[in-house]
Amino acid sequence: MIDPNTIIHNSSIIEQGAIIGPKVYIGPFCFIGANVEIGAGTVIKSHVIINGHTRIGKYNQIYQFTSIGEINQDLKYAGEPMRVEIGDHNCIREGVTIHRGTIQGGNVTTIGSNNLLMVNTHIAHDCIINNHCIFANNTTLGGHVIVDDFTVIGGLTAIHQKCTIGAHVMIGGCSGVTKDIPPYVIVQGNHAVPFGINIKGLKRRGFSKESLHVIRNAYNLLYRSGKTLDEVKPTIHKLAKQHIELKLFYDFFARSNRGIIR
Repeated sequence: MIDPNTIIHNSSIIEQGAIIGPKVYIGPFCFIGANVEIGAGTVIKSHVIINGHTRIGKYNQIYQFTSIGEINQDLKYAGEPMRVEIGDHNCIREGVTIHRGTIQGGNVTTIGSNNLLMVNTHIAHDCIINNHCIFANNTTLGGHVIVDDFTVIGGLTAIHQKCTIGAHVMIGGCSGVTKDIPPYVIVQGNHAVPFGINIKGLKRRGFSKESLHVIRNAYNLLYRSGKTLDEVKPTIHKLAKQHIELKLFYDFFARSNRGIIR
C-alpha cells in the first residue's frame, strides 16, 4: 500500500505488500521489500536497500548506499522472519548497515529516535540503540550490543558483542570496547579505559553543579578508591537513594553481563 502523496522515482522497485506512508520520498535506484513499512515524511535519498520485516518510523533521513533489514551475519541464522524496528527523526548517513535480528537474540534489531548514524556505521543483529545517540564514521557494533540514551561514539570504534553502554557515555575515537561502560563515563583506547565523567556532555543536557559533583564522587568511588566493585556497591546504593542521578548508575551494575570497564 502506497500513500498517494508519496513521491517515488521511477527507477526504484517497491515490492507489492510494502506499506509506504504519506509524504515519503524515495529517490532513484532504491529497493523496498514486500514486508517493509515506512512512516510519514521519511526521505530515502537513492541507492538504498530496505528489506526483510522492517518498520521505519516518521521523518527519518536515509542516505545513499545504506542497507537496512538484510540477512544478518550470524552463521546460525536459517532464514527466520526476524525484524528491524527504527523510530522517528533519525539521520542515517551513507553506507550504514543495519541487520535483522536472530532467534537467539530476541528476534529484532532496534534503533530508537533522534539518532545520528554517520558514514559506514554497522549495527549488527539484535542490537538495541536507544535515543539521541551519535555514532561517528565507521563505528562498528557486534551483535547484541545495548546502547543507552545520549551516548556518543567516536569514529573507527569497535564494540564487542553483548556489551552494554550506559547513558551519557562518551567513547573516544579509534577505541576497542570489550567491557560494559557505566553511565556518564568517558573512555578511550584499545582496549578502552576510563578517563573520568562526561562533564561537557552533561552540562549541555542541563545537569546541575550539584548533580555533577554527586556523579563525580560515585566515579571516584568506583575507579579511584582502590576498592573492588562489590566493596563500593553498598556505598553507591546508599547514595543512589539520596540522589536520583545515581540510580541510573547503580542500576547499571545489575544490567552488566561482560563486567564493567576498569
